[in-house]
Amino acid sequence: MTSAAVDEKMGAGHLDHLKGGDARQIAERGQVATDIYGHSLVQFDPKAESRLRWKIDLYIVPTVALLYLFCFIDRANVGNAKIAGLEKDLGMTGYDYNMVLSIFYISYIVFEIPSNMACKWLGPGWFIPAISLGFGICSLGTAFVHSKAAICGVRFLLGVFEAGMLPGIAYYMSRWYRRSELAFRLSLYIVMAPLAGAFGGLLASAILKLNSFGSLHSWRMIFAIEGIITCGLSLIAFFTLTDRPETARWLTQEEKDMAHARVKSERVGTTEVLDRIDKTKTLRGILSPVTLTTSFIFLLNNITVQGLAFFAPTIVQTIYPTNTVISQQLHTVPPYVVGGFFTLVFPFLSWRFDRRLVFFVFSAPLIMIGYIMFLASSDAQTRYGATFLIASGAFAFGALCNAQVSANVVSDTARASAIGTNVMLGNIGGLISTWSFLPFDKPNYHIGNGLNLATSSCILLLSTSLLFWMRWDNRKREARSAGVDEALAGLTQQQQQDLDWKHPSFRWRA
Repeated sequence: MTSAAVDEKMGAGHLDHLKGGDARQIAERGQVATDIYGHSLVQFDPKAESRLRWKIDLYIVPTVALLYLFCFIDRANVGNAKIAGLEKDLGMTGYDYNMVLSIFYISYIVFEIPSNMACKWLGPGWFIPAISLGFGICSLGTAFVHSKAAICGVRFLLGVFEAGMLPGIAYYMSRWYRRSELAFRLSLYIVMAPLAGAFGGLLASAILKLNSFGSLHSWRMIFAIEGIITCGLSLIAFFTLTDRPETARWLTQEEKDMAHARVKSERVGTTEVLDRIDKTKTLRGILSPVTLTTSFIFLLNNITVQGLAFFAPTIVQTIYPTNTVISQQLHTVPPYVVGGFFTLVFPFLSWRFDRRLVFFVFSAPLIMIGYIMFLASSDAQTRYGATFLIASGAFAFGALCNAQVSANVVSDTARASAIGTNVMLGNIGGLISTWSFLPFDKPNYHIGNGLNLATSSCILLLSTSLLFWMRWDNRKREARSAGVDEALAGLTQQQQQDLDWKHPSFRWRA
């Protein structure tokens, strides 16, 4: 089918579906995949699409999941090192530990959006392995610090390199998956965050059983060994990550066309999936009401998630003060395993129902109940049980929030900036978390627990409000749907694409 024929269909507003065999024409630059009302012009064989999706899963997910696992381990292993003697050896007192954690987030926040735009410009296939190598080297370098200033410097660089990981992988996967599929695929690597807490505790316990690693002892071994593993994985990733479907050697030409066309078929008025960086569409992604609200929800959630990552060993230490250090490390593992289970379950259900906000609403009460238990009881078993509820509700937001902002923009550029904004605000929450559990507040940490109860309560209110607002605004858009032709009259193809979520045929996806 020619471009003119497709344009004629769009102008008439007909939904005459192309067959899956015509995916090649739809995949080409300059071709649209929807009519002006946002209806797809191409249908796919469900079995062929399922086989393609499974193939993409096998080639893409394992590599990014392993990289993110060690990304999170390299970030959070400072918590394991803390109770293994890091503070004492570096002469840290009072709020010094909180300052070390904060330094990481300053660079992390500043470089968030620039990193994601660089990921789009350079290509994820090179960018993600490169920054992984960078933070692996930083983790290795932490083993050799001997002062507070030195560890602050290394943690700042760690933040620079890690800034692009979470949004970069989310953006990368949005090149491969449909809107409904994305949340679950994101969860398959974001689940590595709670698993990093579990695996990091196990790995730290095993490493601390060694007498030495070269000339290094105690907590220094944790950073050295885990940093070396990260560097090795990143070098492998240079050869295994594929930038986009068109360059995938493991896909046939027919599969490349289908991979490209099926993503394009969900983007109203789009003539190319990978557009050039454009100021208008960049701002569309950042300033979308759904992006800003979801990002603030992620900020609130990250106060809990990052606080748990950095302070779980310390919290467990206050619950079981007479246990050995290795026993305390091991006690941090089970809550993360349970949290990891729900990190997969909620996004899986999100995929099946093509819904995300409803799981925000379901998850927030679990966190609230957990912190109520912390505040209401001083019993060790009750508090330890509360960590399971908190982890169950909190960790799924990483996948759900990134999938939500991705689902509610149209262009690739807007998607990169929306995900970058979401993660940037999320990590402002991480910065706040570094000051949520303060030394003078232990062992009950009323301030930290009260803050997290307040943030989870706000998440519930904001999520519910956003859900109702999206439904209300969609009804307004439906009422104006008869005037789509008039609204688009006189606009060039580029101007129509620049409308992004302001396109009259666009509908919010909850």
